Amino acid sequence: MRNAIKQPPKPPYDWDNVVSRIEIEPRLTEALDNLDEFSHIIVLYWMDRLVNEPLSMKAHPRHDPGRPLVGLFATRSPRRPNPIGDTTVKLLKIEGNVLTVSGLDALDGTPVIDIKPYMPEHDFTAGARTAPWLKPHTDS
Repeated sequence: MRNAIKQPPKPPYDWDNVVSRIEIEPRLTEALDNLDEFSHIIVLYWMDRLVNEPLSMKAHPRHDPGRPLVGLFATRSPRRPNPIGDTTVKLLKIEGNVLTVSGLDALDGTPVIDIKPYMPEHDFTAGARTAPWLKPHTDS
């Protein structure tokens, strides 16, 4: 996967405007047939450059100390036991074995594990509940 982001940016970062190119192994090119019929895809990737430091089991959501300290699995922190990332991105085009997407929040050179089409009937859950501390907060 290739893009212009070489180092982790400081939050907040506008990933939606990052354009990335995902090159699929040529032998898998045929597996991309009809993927261009989808506006969005889900990209799974391996966050291979995380610093090797002890893993904390608690984190402040979105690195915001104004939010409560919660269990790691209740966050989207990239620091995980298995550093697998997933992002729903806009599929801009496919040329041969190269996909061009926008919104992929990964560093240049990050290995892509898998690609799946975004399907609302599978990937959206009506009535899903989120934690109250996840909602944006304002300073009073």
